[in-house]
Amino acid sequence: MIPRTQQAAYPPSWQDELKSIITCPKVLFEALELPLSALPSAQQAHALFKVRVTLPYLNRIKKGDLNDPLLKQVLPLEAEQSSPEHYSDDPLAESHHNPVKGVIHKYNGRVLLIAASQCAINCRYCFRRNFDYQANSPSRAQWQESLAYIHQTPSINEVILSGGDPLVLSDSTLSWLIAQIEQIPHITRVRIHTRLPIVLPHRITPALTTLMQRSRLNAIMVIHCNHPNEIDNDVVQALTAIKHAGITLLNQAVLLANINNNAQTLIALSEQLFNAGVLPYYLHLMDTVKGAAHFSIPESEAIALHQQMQANLPGFLVPKLVREIPHRAHKTLIF
Repeated sequence: MIPRTQQAAYPPSWQDELKSIITCPKVLFEALELPLSALPSAQQAHALFKVRVTLPYLNRIKKGDLNDPLLKQVLPLEAEQSSPEHYSDDPLAESHHNPVKGVIHKYNGRVLLIAASQCAINCRYCFRRNFDYQANSPSRAQWQESLAYIHQTPSINEVILSGGDPLVLSDSTLSWLIAQIEQIPHITRVRIHTRLPIVLPHRITPALTTLMQRSRLNAIMVIHCNHPNEIDNDVVQALTAIKHAGITLLNQAVLLANINNNAQTLIALSEQLFNAGVLPYYLHLMDTVKGAAHFSIPESEAIALHQQMQANLPGFLVPKLVREIPHRAHKTLIF
């Protein structure tokens, strides 16, 4: 069993925390004192999509509560073993927009570059839970091919670093990659899509913020936070540091059944994000990825929730309600 982290004279580095990720269902159950009767089905679902949970995230989960909204995002369940026929391994048809290894080019003016093949935490609803990272395995050699494609496509002015999670990379590797992107004259923006400020807030170091601050590119960080319980003091400090470095901070959330499909939860999320310097950006209807159907809610319910947010929040705190439709060159506004 892994005990909850304790206050130390010298807190662990983010690299140490990354090495301490829980990757075993039994360890997760023991750490959170969950009923062992649910363990066999969790182990079966783990075989389909591995458990990954950071200790900072674990420490925000209520022990012994299978209904905790943070636990539900990372706990493998028997329901993952069956999906409706229209659910697929590639719900956004990204394989059809993969012109060279490591690049997904669906939208005009911007391209997604696979910067890492893993995350610090595996969200059970992830639309890339079945993505072929083996064929798109990030490396400097592959990035050179990706960068050559971007260099040869002058209509692109923004590079989105995604994965996996780009911030699992070391500062030196990330610095090298951003420096390569900076050398492409028609690129004006770099965007990092990451969950680490939420699940591993110590990753946001002065070295990282300085790296992004000094770039000639306009830097944007899009975080992923679904529930106000994910935001603690460490997360606020990390987000505040990013904001004070002059980096634009946006949030994408996913509507998830029995986790955040509640107007008061979503309103509290927007308020807490803004207090930490983050602007709510998108509220996604969940992508139809195999293994995640139990998280889905009807579109009519999503619209009703969004209307309640509009009625109770200033416009700048109401994220756009969207879904992604395969082969469409933009996100689709739902309401």
